[in-house]
Formats: sequence, structure tokens, C-alpha cells
Amino acid sequence: MTVKEIIQNFYKSDALIDSEIMKDFLHAEILIDWNSSKGFLQLDYKAVLEMADELAKAYVRSKVRISHIISEGDMVSVRYSHYVKTIENPREEMLLANFIVLWQIKEDKLYRGYLMSQLS
Repeated sequence: MTVKEIIQNFYKSDALIDSEIMKDFLHAEILIDWNSSKGFLQLDYKAVLEMADELAKAYVRSKVRISHIISEGDMVSVRYSHYVKTIENPREEMLLANFIVLWQIKEDKLYRGYLMSQLS
């Protein structure tokens, strides 16, 4: 599987709201540097899984729409929008945020992430 296919499979899955699925994609030494509209975060393996669990508490569905994806070597750059459906209103899809991320893949897993996001 190519690094681009790994990333596409990650975003097509329910990993963002299911920590058990997320585990399949994460390298044990994952580290994400995340610059968001709310500040800087650095997430390790445990923090990424906790974030997926927190998202699962608020959202019944998560969907990523990729607009751009470019790969070179072990790196993949992705621009996407993340849509969710809330527990309170599961029929309405809403834009959560827009993202651009540079992923490094190691041993067919997400190893390093450099992420920027803007809330909708």
C-alpha cells in the first residue's frame, strides 16, 4: 500500500471518532504538532486516542472531504474539510473545521503530523 493510500484509508474510516479504529493507523511513537485557531497543541499516542474518544461523545458521524492530496516519499500533504453530525441533531451535517496537514508515514503508520486548522 502506498503512503497516499494509507492516508486515504485513514480519512475514509471512522478513526476520528473511534479510538479502536484509530489504533490501527497510529505508530506507537506518533507525535502531532497542531496549530489551531485556538492555539498550539502537541499530541502523542495517548492524547490522539483520548481526542477520538472525546469526539465520539459529541458526534455520531464524522466525514472528511479531501480537496487536495500530494505525496512524495514517506510524506503526504492533505487539505480537507471535516464534517460531523451531532448527537442532538443526527440528520444535519455541519462543517467542524478546515485542515491542512503534512503526514510522515513510518512502518505503514501515521508517525509525524504537522497540522493547521481553522474552525468553521
